[in-house]
Amino acid sequence: MLLLELFLVFVQIGAFAFGGGYAVLPLIQRFVVEERGWLSMKEMTDLVSISQMTPGPIAINSATFVGTKVAGIPGAIVATLGNVLPQFTLMMILAYFIFRDRKIAFLDRMLKGLKPGIVGLIAIAALSMFRNSLFQNGVVQWSALHPVAAAAFVIGFGLRLTKRFDMIQLIIVGALLGIAGNVLYAGLP
Repeated sequence: MLLLELFLVFVQIGAFAFGGGYAVLPLIQRFVVEERGWLSMKEMTDLVSISQMTPGPIAINSATFVGTKVAGIPGAIVATLGNVLPQFTLMMILAYFIFRDRKIAFLDRMLKGLKPGIVGLIAIAALSMFRNSLFQNGVVQWSALHPVAAAAFVIGFGLRLTKRFDMIQLIIVGALLGIAGNVLYAGLP
């Protein structure tokens, strides 16, 4: 029964996963954290970090992670298949029309209308993760703010804005800052 529930939850998430990984985070938070309690909000934040470090789309990585946590390897398979099935089906239907050289005006208008909503979903996910990471009962939890992580964020953000560093360079800079900062902050290993 748990496998069926995992499958159905991730079919729902996959069916409304327009706009990529960040846009799907509010859905994952709602279904997985708030309604089912399969993950805590801290685990959700960790999930985003892990999904970003591993190759592949964030929604699929998230489904695999949650499935594994909830029901082991069978859960990972079922959740991942549930997440992919709606998009796969939709792409097969759309490919039929696109490869027959048919312009789908309705689809073009629909996608243009979805863009602002997707930006809103991404903003909601970012604000929710920020709020849940630093605030508890409306009070800032300064102990949750690691100085090395805060410094890496500020430096990485500044480099991205001013120097136009690409993502690979930012990952390298972040890793080096993390190593150096933790050695200085925690003492030599």
